Amino acid sequence: MTRSPVTSSPVFRHATHDDLPRLNEIYNHYILHTPITFDVEPKTLSQRAEWLAQFSTTGRHQCFVATENNVLQGWACSGPYRPKAAYQTSVEFSVYLAPEAQGRGLGRTLYGTLLSALANEDVHRALAGVTQPNDASMALHRRVGFETVGLYTEVGRKFDRYWDVVWMELKL
Repeated sequence: MTRSPVTSSPVFRHATHDDLPRLNEIYNHYILHTPITFDVEPKTLSQRAEWLAQFSTTGRHQCFVATENNVLQGWACSGPYRPKAAYQTSVEFSVYLAPEAQGRGLGRTLYGTLLSALANEDVHRALAGVTQPNDASMALHRRVGFETVGLYTEVGRKFDRYWDVVWMELKL
């Protein structure tokens, strides 16, 4: 009789420095193989450490990870939208999942975890830019309540072509 491997329920928690190698591995996959991020060169661990340093366990800018069997499967974060002071109560949301973790509801649960953490923070709007086409990301953002507010056409060039970005917002 063959036994199936024991799989644990996903755990959702704030990202830590120990998560950096896997965070970087997942993000670099998207840099190298998709237009989803407009970064074009893989990030070093040092660069990702600088990125991670912007987040806290309270406040407007937080980052949560999902793990299964102690393996990081993805993350969602709320970062600064723009550096000018009047934008401080608006945050930009991002979510990235390991390719093998897609389609199982982890992105939606990560966003729910992030939204719950921000419920008592001074945040007025969550914004998201979704490179087109990306039906899965559009569906995820709509499921958690984001609405389309605009389209920037051909604003990013990657893989020798131009890409559009749909901008979405969630009223908090």
